Amino acid sequence: MDTLKVRDAKDVEEVVRAAIASEQPLEIIGHGGKRGIGHAMATNAVLDVSALNAVTAYEPSELIITLQAGAPLADVLALIDAKNQQFAFEPVNTAPLLGTPATGTIGGMIAAGLAGPRRIRAGGARDHLLGAHAVSGFGDSFKTGGKVVKNVTGYDLCKLLAGSWGTLSVMTEVTLKVMPKPEAERTLLLRGLDDAAANKAMTAALGSPFDVSAAAHLPKSAFRAGTEGLGDIAGQVEGKAEDKAEALTVLRLEGISASAAHRAGSLRQLLAPFGTATLIEDVASAALWSAIRDVLPFAASGALGAWPVWRIVCPPASGAALGTQLARETGGDVIYDWGGGLIWAALPPKPDAHAPAVRAHANAAGGHATLIRATDDVRREVDVFHPQAPGIAALSERVRASFDPKIILNRGRLTRSAG
Repeated sequence: MDTLKVRDAKDVEEVVRAAIASEQPLEIIGHGGKRGIGHAMATNAVLDVSALNAVTAYEPSELIITLQAGAPLADVLALIDAKNQQFAFEPVNTAPLLGTPATGTIGGMIAAGLAGPRRIRAGGARDHLLGAHAVSGFGDSFKTGGKVVKNVTGYDLCKLLAGSWGTLSVMTEVTLKVMPKPEAERTLLLRGLDDAAANKAMTAALGSPFDVSAAAHLPKSAFRAGTEGLGDIAGQVEGKAEDKAEALTVLRLEGISASAAHRAGSLRQLLAPFGTATLIEDVASAALWSAIRDVLPFAASGALGAWPVWRIVCPPASGAALGTQLARETGGDVIYDWGGGLIWAALPPKPDAHAPAVRAHANAAGGHATLIRATDDVRREVDVFHPQAPGIAALSERVRASFDPKIILNRGRLTRSAG
């Protein structure tokens, strides 16, 4: 494997131009933590941007940070946390799910575009990406966006880079919006609801005036302990030890302490028809939501570590029915986030990872499904990313061709047919 470590954007340009000349596509990596997502790349040449790891500018008072793409995500999170700030979209750390070291980079965070529980209120990674410097598949540097939050007419190209999995350009520097961390968080926890009742409870909470920032449901599972991977909530909630395996429905409120406490009380009254809600606060609440964000119940080191894991996005109203049917048909396990709009499904090992069933249910609900964790053999046999409708696929191809006509960057990662 030929690994080319670059020092700056000029190096990236030279490597891409050489790849075009030799018709040798490039795999783009930071620290390689997400290499297990997508299809195997059709190349032996690797463009390593991990040395582009500087924080170019951080202005806490302006709520913006500019970083090189190889900057380690953990270091950046620590830096902004020290100023009591955060990325509001809660980037998912895929390391526990994939069983890889926690070595994610800022570029990988944007390229994957995986947002956590607060996505329903704060938007996704693309909504917090203000600007980027990148090198296209032509070998040319370009700049898109800026360093201010403003309303503009026209198309903001940097949004295309979020979720592109490195197929449109090699990002060298990005500017992101940061937000103040809330002073307090309160989570209401309901026990024992089935998926349909939980969906109704989450819908009621999200439709209330109490500004709920996250809503998730963990069904009772025959495969894992009730609180496995959910932080130390066992000691924080009322009930007997044998009740810990019950289904959990959790709703988060954030803000200044007095407001969060008041809204939690009001929401508890609203949810009374669904049961008596238990309250967990601050540190215990943060641990719980971190576990849901990173899908720790399905971690590679846990009871379901050998099972393929799907990420299914659908209309929240369809979530409960989709998840319930899929779990029943396959004998799998599901977790709901985003009020039912995001389903994580761990399904028993099978050569096709139950792809026909998953895709049929996702299509019927108007959603899409991505195979996040699977063996190399399965990823060779199954479309990892959801096949696009012909019109969307044609548009996507035109966009890709305008950035990278020779398919030099991450060739074959998104589709089995490329290359």
